Amino acid sequence: MTKKIQTILGPVPIDSLGLLLPHEHLFTDLRGPIVPDYAQASPDDVASVVEPYLAEASSAGVTAMVECSTVGVGRNLAVLQCLAEITPIHIIAPTGVYKEAFTPASLRDTSVERLAELWTQELLSGIEGTTIRAGFIKLAVSDDGLTDLEIRNLKAAAKASAASEAVIASHTVGGEAAMLELDILENEGLDLERFIWVHAQAENDLSIQIEAARRGAYLEIDSIGGTWQSQTQLLENVLGVIEAGYIDNLLLSHDAGWYNPARLDGMPEEGFRSYTVLMTEFFPALREYGVTEEQISRITIDNPARAFAFNSFAYPGCSPS
Repeated sequence: MTKKIQTILGPVPIDSLGLLLPHEHLFTDLRGPIVPDYAQASPDDVASVVEPYLAEASSAGVTAMVECSTVGVGRNLAVLQCLAEITPIHIIAPTGVYKEAFTPASLRDTSVERLAELWTQELLSGIEGTTIRAGFIKLAVSDDGLTDLEIRNLKAAAKASAASEAVIASHTVGGEAAMLELDILENEGLDLERFIWVHAQAENDLSIQIEAARRGAYLEIDSIGGTWQSQTQLLENVLGVIEAGYIDNLLLSHDAGWYNPARLDGMPEEGFRSYTVLMTEFFPALREYGVTEEQISRITIDNPARAFAFNSFAYPGCSPS
């Protein structure tokens, strides 16, 4: 069966893809859902700011991009559809919800079963009454440990993943929280090959990362080009995972972008970060350490395509786009 990723404009066969960025941001609102004009902006205004960065990424070889701003931090379907229509890059939209502090009031008292039904609907039928389907489940856990609400979210995500095959990607700072997530998801019956540890580089103990990979999880090293992160440490992290034999569990991205609706110019306070540093700076650095082109392709083409892929049975009546 031909596996596909689910993009905003429809399913795309994974064998038609090149480089896929598994963690980026196009439109993000970190003010949270209690702000009256939360996540609101003109799609045309957003496009005027973001399109040049998408064009730059496309020219650098990016063929697909995962938008990780989920419910709670600014998911705006009209904006994402507009961007998807003006770029050759395939854009993958999320279902799910961010950490407890950003969870909308409407989802706080929802049962595990009802939340799983909502997310499954967004994955298999469409988001917010449209036919635009989410391509993965995005979660987050609090930096100081999982809350009861976030554990509920994990259990709901496991059910939605079982019903849809969708991968779960969770913002997780620290190995202790990541190990707890793996335990919860495994107890819920999830194959851990359908889990992405987002921000795995935040855990300095490589042995914990390797244990997560041994159990099946993807390790997403996603601060490429970030000024807050030592790029030498990231290189050492990637090399350590490769040397341990878990190259097929590695994902690389920037966690970059994005349009900020809280500002009139739409720019983040620290400036709009490019989606190309991986190709222009990190790849050359990897090559200097002896990483081969075949290995780079496995990490940036094969691995993310496999992580975000659905089997064809999830697309009744759909033809490849």
